[in-house]
Amino acid sequence: MQNPASAVAASIAPANASANAPSAASRFAELPASASHGPLRIEYRWVNEAAEDAPIALFLHEGLGSIAMWRDWPQRLCEQLGMRGLVYSRPGYGLSTPREPHVKWPVDFMTAQARDVLPALLDALAIDTQQRRRMWVIGHSDGGSIALLYAALHPHALAGAVVIAPHVFVEDISVESIAQTKQLYETTDLRAKLARYHADVDSAFYGWNDVWLDPAFRQWSIVDALAPIERPLLAIQGHDDNYGTMAQIDTIAARVPHARLVKLDACGHSPHRDAPAALNDAIAAFVCAQQ
Repeated sequence: MQNPASAVAASIAPANASANAPSAASRFAELPASASHGPLRIEYRWVNEAAEDAPIALFLHEGLGSIAMWRDWPQRLCEQLGMRGLVYSRPGYGLSTPREPHVKWPVDFMTAQARDVLPALLDALAIDTQQRRRMWVIGHSDGGSIALLYAALHPHALAGAVVIAPHVFVEDISVESIAQTKQLYETTDLRAKLARYHADVDSAFYGWNDVWLDPAFRQWSIVDALAPIERPLLAIQGHDDNYGTMAQIDTIAARVPHARLVKLDACGHSPHRDAPAALNDAIAAFVCAQQ
């Protein structure tokens, strides 16, 4: 099993990776204020944009992620699926509106992302009802949890979901690894490395780290929220994941009986980095079987 240092290090590109300046492909969507958030500026990027008639694959990143930290995996998966991709940095990450230093994310922050922010982004990008019904939502880690919540809250606004190392409740292994990652962030060069991918790296790190280490978050669970999921659902986990056990996706299968599970050998928390070929083949086979 990977230790937190190895898992986080695997997420960081080599020293010559581009910094957090906007890519030529990065664009920004302005979202109006709502009951759950103030005005937001969201960094997004299209993959295979010219394929206007192709279904959309929407990518939701992990708790320390951003557009840049996906590297080229969305491109490679979209090419294999024959889809166009939509990748974005959630508020607090990448070049999107940062979290203000005094703001602590609430325990239900992932629900707010699925219920409010993601639909508002789709509206801002003029992705209509028909396009949403053909859209596949693909999420990793916290992004996988948000994908599950989106599929449950908006069951007719997607074609299916793929969740990779998702969290549906809090395990001791998750909290222990996240606590170790905080120590690494504050005592090693991890902060400098992550700063390549976030305009405000402390916004990204402490937004995620503080809420996961909040004692109130130990009671967080979305298990009872999963039953409304109707669309095809693929849940994938690595056997060597140091942020969660197979109990996560086994619980999904118990609550969503039509869900399919894939368990990857020699794979940690980030299958798109640890086992990309096996991951892409599993996703492609599942998506193809639904068409």
